[in-house]
Amino acid sequence: MKKVLVMNGPNMEILHRRDPSLYGGLSLQDIQDRLSKRATEAGLQLEFFQSNHEGALVDRLNSLEDYFQGVILNPAALTHTSVALRDSVEALKVPVLEVHLSNIDSREDFRRVSLISPVAHGRISGLGPEAYLLALEWFIGRLD
Repeated sequence: MKKVLVMNGPNMEILHRRDPSLYGGLSLQDIQDRLSKRATEAGLQLEFFQSNHEGALVDRLNSLEDYFQGVILNPAALTHTSVALRDSVEALKVPVLEVHLSNIDSREDFRRVSLISPVAHGRISGLGPEAYLLALEWFIGRLD
């Protein structure tokens, strides 16, 4: 069975407590439940991983190539700061889709720069939780 890793960075576990005008009203678990339902319908297996620790995210990416055909990655705040995460994404042989709930291009200046985008296969930003579903649909179409 084809497998995709859905990885989330810092503070995503408290999504339900963050500004709903930026991030929507769903929790991370709500988003994962929606993704799981769609993936099951499509015959795709998902694994979820979230960490507030840069090194844990890097370690997970560096160990996945033999098991996954792709990654949906919301690096959260590490988008703008983590060269280590960028280097791990760049080294992968599988496609990585970067997702963001908010439109990072319309936010504070420091949030407008993604270190991940130049090495990701693509980016979906500003569509709320739908960003994850759109990324999943891309993989469903690609991995059939």
